[in-house]
Amino acid sequence: MAEITAEMVKKLRDRTGVQMMKCKAALQKADGDMEKAIEILRKENVGAVAKLAEREASEGRIGVYIDPDKQVGALVELRCETAPVAKSDLFVQLANDLAKQVALQEAATPEALLALPFDGKRTVGERVAEVVSLMHENMKLARMVRLKGLLGSYVHHDGSLGVLVQVEGAKADPQLLRDVCMHIAAKNPVAALREHVPQAVIDKEMEIARAQAAATGKPANIVEKIAEGKMKTWYAENVLAEQPFVKDDSKTVGDLLKSAGLKLVQFVRLRVGEVG
Repeated sequence: MAEITAEMVKKLRDRTGVQMMKCKAALQKADGDMEKAIEILRKENVGAVAKLAEREASEGRIGVYIDPDKQVGALVELRCETAPVAKSDLFVQLANDLAKQVALQEAATPEALLALPFDGKRTVGERVAEVVSLMHENMKLARMVRLKGLLGSYVHHDGSLGVLVQVEGAKADPQLLRDVCMHIAAKNPVAALREHVPQAVIDKEMEIARAQAAATGKPANIVEKIAEGKMKTWYAENVLAEQPFVKDDSKTVGDLLKSAGLKLVQFVRLRVGEVG
């Protein structure tokens, strides 16, 4: 049997990210053959993922990536089992790695993404399996969103909430877009623009506004004006472009962007554990 040196173990560790003891055991099984040892570890990782797949993964983190040159970006929700793992450097890096893959590779579903190449040596799924093997927890890519255009992002310090915003314009100050994303995180708007609000939601809110206005006993024409005023207030509270900006409520988010030569297009807001 070939001698397994510390240098060989370290080299395998650097290539795979797997624990030193597992690397040594794989090299022993492979009689010192580095490529065979890598294959052994990959098979073991796949087995570890399968064993843990049924366990509940209710914790997690939002990962983000933006390529400003290609004008493409992504948000992902990566789930795990416990809060300590969700805060670990390995898991944080994995979430951001997956966001990068979502941004740069056009996979339609999380399952499709996992089958794509990660770095020429392994698939995205194998990259996930390596971290699963190290952390001994079930991990799954719960949601992923990809946007193209002029983008800004923000992820809350604990990783539980992330935002990606898209605007139109010649160029944008990254800090301005980050501030808008922080506003979205705090205010949770229903839609970016008034025309993006589902008609069913508008109809329901208008019905409520009319009922409240009618309760005043005013004439019908006055009731309608009161209802329209209530709807205007509702839009200002729920539509991003019309919300007063959190850092300066003398202007709306739409006005803030307009003054910078930008126009709001859309946003995505993901919180770990939310449905949809």
